[in-house]
Amino acid sequence: MNRCAIEDYINWYNTIRLHSNLGYITPLEMELKLKGVRKKVA
Repeated sequence: MNRCAIEDYINWYNTIRLHSNLGYITPLEMELKLKGVRKKVA
């Protein structure tokens, strides 16, 4: 596996894939959602 393929997979895994434990949203969407909650509380 070349470096570019590994980087593409990591990008997909962390930002694009849907995750059932997160309610079928991407990890990136969950991160943004949590950051939004923190800003409202602060």
